[in-house]
Amino acid sequence: MIADPVDVTVTHDQGPRPLSGRRALVTGGGRGVGGAIARALATAGADVAITYVRDEQQAAATVAAIEDRGGKGRAYRGSVADPADNKAVVEAAVADLGGLDLLVSNAGVASRGRTVADTDPAELEQVLRVHALGPHELCRLALPHLRRGPRSDIVFISSIGTRRFRPGGAPYAMGKSAQEALAHTLAREERAHGVRVNIVAPGLVDTEMGVRLIRATEGKDNIRELDASSPFGHVCSPAEVAETVLFLVTAGYVNDQRITVDGGTF
Repeated sequence: MIADPVDVTVTHDQGPRPLSGRRALVTGGGRGVGGAIARALATAGADVAITYVRDEQQAAATVAAIEDRGGKGRAYRGSVADPADNKAVVEAAVADLGGLDLLVSNAGVASRGRTVADTDPAELEQVLRVHALGPHELCRLALPHLRRGPRSDIVFISSIGTRRFRPGGAPYAMGKSAQEALAHTLAREERAHGVRVNIVAPGLVDTEMGVRLIRATEGKDNIRELDASSPFGHVCSPAEVAETVLFLVTAGYVNDQRITVDGGTF
């Protein structure tokens, strides 16, 4: 039997804290990959605000985990697809944390797996809003704050779906591809202001979205069934994606990079 992947995060008194004094906002940070990123940043010393849309209980649990690690934690209900929510979230995070110098654009939504011929235009618009239009507006609002310090970071959580185009996945691939275009452009525009911009592109991750994906594509309800055929004997865990984010926001001379986190399968 293959053991579940080990969470790489540690309690706040067990290691170095390279992010001490930094203030982070993680969209979609209540659970899954976003929750793991929020916990990893807090373990490294950051104060962390998160956004969520529905699951208030999970968001509260993530805030508690942030504070258990010694950081200040905040949670705001809001959708990245809504310009008014983005404005309110940035203003609240800056007020509550005393500034902002780290933004992780993680919030996402899956498309329904329909062909282009059968896709509802409203679905396409919503997926593009969540993955591209909303993050563009969020960055626009956050940049005046990110530019104020000697070093700031933006990390976009993308997907191998921008390089591996599957039938039925056009809205998701289009949204993530547009997001990556935004990231590469920002990296060039904001370097002079000390803002580093990078992309993390996971493959299949053991999250609720991952479970829904394998149910739709492979007819499996238990993601653990894929461990034996996955690199290193397990499906990627949210904590392993968070490790990569933590590397990017602490590395001194890394900018405009796209790191794939799929164990080398693609």
